[in-house]
Amino acid sequence: MHKSDQRILTTHTGSLPRPTPLVELYARRARQEPIDEQALDQMGRAAMIDSVQRQIDSGLDVINNGEQQREGFFLYVQRKLSGFGGAWKRWPRADVERYPVFKQALESAASGKAAVSNFAPPKVVGEVRYLDPGSASDEAVQFRQALGDVQGRYTEAFLTAPSPGIIASACLNEHYDSERAYLRALGEALRHEYEAVVEQGFVLQLDCPDLALERHVSFHACQDAEFLKFAELVVETLNDALRNIPPDRVRMHVCWGNYEGPHDCDIDLHTIWPIIRQARVGGFVLPFANARHAHEMKVLREQPLQDHQVIVAGVIDVLTNFIEHPEVVAQRLELMARELGDPSRVLAGTDCGFDTSAGMGRVATDVVWAKLQSLSQGARLASQRLFA
Repeated sequence: MHKSDQRILTTHTGSLPRPTPLVELYARRARQEPIDEQALDQMGRAAMIDSVQRQIDSGLDVINNGEQQREGFFLYVQRKLSGFGGAWKRWPRADVERYPVFKQALESAASGKAAVSNFAPPKVVGEVRYLDPGSASDEAVQFRQALGDVQGRYTEAFLTAPSPGIIASACLNEHYDSERAYLRALGEALRHEYEAVVEQGFVLQLDCPDLALERHVSFHACQDAEFLKFAELVVETLNDALRNIPPDRVRMHVCWGNYEGPHDCDIDLHTIWPIIRQARVGGFVLPFANARHAHEMKVLREQPLQDHQVIVAGVIDVLTNFIEHPEVVAQRLELMARELGDPSRVLAGTDCGFDTSAGMGRVATDVVWAKLQSLSQGARLASQRLFA
């Protein structure tokens, strides 16, 4: 995993806007309507190729496939893994429940929207295993082919994969006799995907909103201690699933949920950080642009990273159509560098993905690309000051 040795490198958190026709196909399939799977595959590949070029044009250094060939950052696994069936309604978010007027506005905004909701996921009703381990690298191989036309125009590439913890939280367990057994099965199944990403030469990004978000979702009626036990078990599971991968080929994304809301039930970073930092990874992707967690950069000074680790600092908010001024981006990056004490270990990124479930993004497509251009411009400003 590259460090920012001479300048602040730029990246993002994974999902990028999908074309409307592609979103509509994903939404129809999610409603179990018949679709042309071949057309979906072709459209997904074309969107991925376009996304790669747009990232390059935006000035990003560390790029991915935009998750164009998935309907959601974790929902896609129901076609890769066995054991899924039926559906259920996810636990509500504690902060949204506290504000009924806001909740109604949120529901009204989502009503009638062509999108794939991750709050009505499948359950696990049988043994979880990777259906075809040989196909685990398919997406990575296609991404590698797409990069052929942009060689030399980016620094590094990554692909995302979900944490066992977010699947265990979102997909109700009706098969395994314990949470540990369920997580272990998920970790072993997902290991095929983790290893395939790295074997194809990419950095693996683990998407782990479960390590923060689930405190006010699945564990909203519990004490912190119970949630922290779950987080410890997830990190233990991840470390086992990563046993064949060098830590410097993995970065971990943790967040409190990619939705506009009060977020006043979020657990503090300093409470969960001692557990998160036990993960065998080379870096972390954390959100610091939003109004609820911007102040928590200081946690990385109080509880430092290991010497070999980097931080992708979220300095772009993915839930507002405000385009951050490059100077604001630069100031945020400079603050992160001061807290860390080493600018070479800071990369510039976004708080989360822009479209983590197809069609659910809050930011207009053209504004997304303008935000990423501002990210690149701000990183250049910060680099001029930090590496002078």
